Amino acid sequence: MSKPLRIAVGADHGGYEMKEALAAWLKGQGHGIQDCGTHSKDAVDYPRIAAAVARLVSSGQCDIGIMIDGAGIGSAMTANKIPGVRAAACYNEALARNCREHNGANVLTLGAGQNSLDQVKAIADIFIHTECTAERHLKRVQMIADLEKHWAGGPARNEKENALDLSPEDIAKITARVKDILAGAPAAVPSAQPAKLAPKDLARMIDHTILKPDASTADVQKLCNEALKHGFFSVCVNSGYVKQAAALLRGSPVKVCSVVGFPLGAQPPEIKALEARRAIREGAREIDMVINIGALKSGDDALVLKDIRAVVETCKESRVLCKVILETVLLTNDEKVRACEMSMKARADFVKTSTGFSTGGATADDIALMAKTVAPKKLGVKASGGVRTYADAMKMIRAGATRIGSSSSIKMLEEAAAAQ
Repeated sequence: MSKPLRIAVGADHGGYEMKEALAAWLKGQGHGIQDCGTHSKDAVDYPRIAAAVARLVSSGQCDIGIMIDGAGIGSAMTANKIPGVRAAACYNEALARNCREHNGANVLTLGAGQNSLDQVKAIADIFIHTECTAERHLKRVQMIADLEKHWAGGPARNEKENALDLSPEDIAKITARVKDILAGAPAAVPSAQPAKLAPKDLARMIDHTILKPDASTADVQKLCNEALKHGFFSVCVNSGYVKQAAALLRGSPVKVCSVVGFPLGAQPPEIKALEARRAIREGAREIDMVINIGALKSGDDALVLKDIRAVVETCKESRVLCKVILETVLLTNDEKVRACEMSMKARADFVKTSTGFSTGGATADDIALMAKTVAPKKLGVKASGGVRTYADAMKMIRAGATRIGSSSSIKMLEEAAAAQ
């Protein structure tokens, strides 16, 4: 079997029973399942659940999604409204293979009224085990992504009419922001960011971490047990402990994340790629690699890009997420932006602030700068290093962090519970 995947599943009331049976079967195949509902036969609106499945795939929290309604068509239409999602309704194995191999589909929609459970299992199996690798197909998938980017704001009817779509309030906000920019003011934190997060929601954003040099096998076992108990997104360990962590977490939704080139980032690209490949082979589903900081500061962007790309391509081969650690405390703002731009060019999945082993860690200003820079490619942003309290975590999330790395995760959840 290929490497286990993180699969978001969902269904409306008509697909509930089939979803439950399919999810159990997928778990038996070793895949991690994130169930978006529904959880009963009570009537629900399929667009809400299809969108939840699609968002998990779009954000990188899941590798693929599977959504079941009566025919699969409405859910495909819904999922395809989420940026970065390519959903396909499939009624046979040939369509499943084609949509993956030719179109890079990442969400499968199924019709409970169209196929039996055995047929759905066969379709899902093909979808899971087929990849888009041919250059001609990848080029066309990129064309789809480019179209999505171009029309992200919706097609303008004509230039004059489009200009009139701005309300007086919009114009006032734009004017105020231009004044702030000219005055050198930082970008405002988006108001949509939550004021609070429940412990369970915060836990799903945390990489529960132990990277200290004297960490023992008992420490790693304790880390994994805590992750299982509290539902953390992943455990983050040194590459030598990946195999142990993967065995302890097998069959659970908790992922194993391994650091590579840690903590200095000064190894050659080929060595980092080898370390990543071994970690993936032993069960890592995410890789946090440290860039060549000295090369970046020396202005050798070609080496930095080669360094990042070597690890990213290793990860892409196995559908593993790659986060790029910048060590922001050692960089100027210009260097941070360049590192983010090269991470996007290398097709990384996240940028990350710090190792936690330098002279400082994450700051809200750095998170905001990184989030703004990588927004065009929708990369995630991980805050790590010195994030020790619930207040620290919320500050980073409000600034734009989509993942938190910390060894103080239990304390954060206790403080989150007290804050409710």
